[in-house]
Amino acid sequence: MEELSLLRNGLVSMLCLALLAICTAALVAQRGAGPAPAPPVQTPAGRGEASPASQRPPQTKTPQSFPRDQVEAGRTQFVSQCGFCHGRDAAGGAGGPDLTRSVLVAEDVRGDRLGPFIRAGRPDQGMPAFPLSDSDLAAVVAFIHDQKLQADLSVGGRRSVDATDLESGNTALGQRYFEAACVRCHSATGDLAAVATRHQGLTLLQRMLYPSAAGRGSSGRAPQTVTVTLPSGQTITGRLAYRDEFMISVTDAAGWLRSWPASQVRFTLDDPLQAHVEQLGKYSDDDMHNVLAYLQTLR
Repeated sequence: MEELSLLRNGLVSMLCLALLAICTAALVAQRGAGPAPAPPVQTPAGRGEASPASQRPPQTKTPQSFPRDQVEAGRTQFVSQCGFCHGRDAAGGAGGPDLTRSVLVAEDVRGDRLGPFIRAGRPDQGMPAFPLSDSDLAAVVAFIHDQKLQADLSVGGRRSVDATDLESGNTALGQRYFEAACVRCHSATGDLAAVATRHQGLTLLQRMLYPSAAGRGSSGRAPQTVTVTLPSGQTITGRLAYRDEFMISVTDAAGWLRSWPASQVRFTLDDPLQAHVEQLGKYSDDDMHNVLAYLQTLR
């Protein structure tokens, strides 16, 4: 019996030692492996690398170069007709996107995509159509691509429209221009009385160049009415639904959508804001800032 007791005690001791060895080995392995890696920190949208400003512009698919005189001619056209929304350097502003980060620009080849877009506009989003001549359009395209190239080569953030860009006008010259070109529809003591207390800076400039009933790109814009004359002489009048260089569509009085190839009909467009659209092609850069300076005195 004594021998069996000794044998049982020996086996228990060996089992305890084995368990102790196993636990020690596990502890050493756990300490050697180090702490479990922390989960990656998610960058909030709009900050750090998730911010659009931190991303490189889309790569130009077809590298292009343009004569410097064509680029400079395009700069003049762009600043006078597009800079109030897209910035003087095409890098965007309060009313228009940064064109140097536009996929459309990156994929354009000498105006094959930009040209139709500029001429048709996006009236539903506040961008008017610009019926530029072929040479002026080619110059604007050249300038946009040149600015895109500069953006591709640059590092860091981009500037857009600064307040100082809007403070270079001459008030007296602006009043003279206003009285010669604007008083047929507007009055400094009537509809524009105290306008500078309602709108300031870039917002005032945008309202001056391309106003709408409730702000640019808004559904409150006054509707455009069009009268279409068919080859038979029949006329259809309705609300303009769509128009480009190939097609025109109207919603007639009965609510039907009707469309025709633009080359096969004659049409007359009655747009309450058309005078402003036409004026865009007449303004020089100085004219815009001079008139803005005058409007800023109407308080």
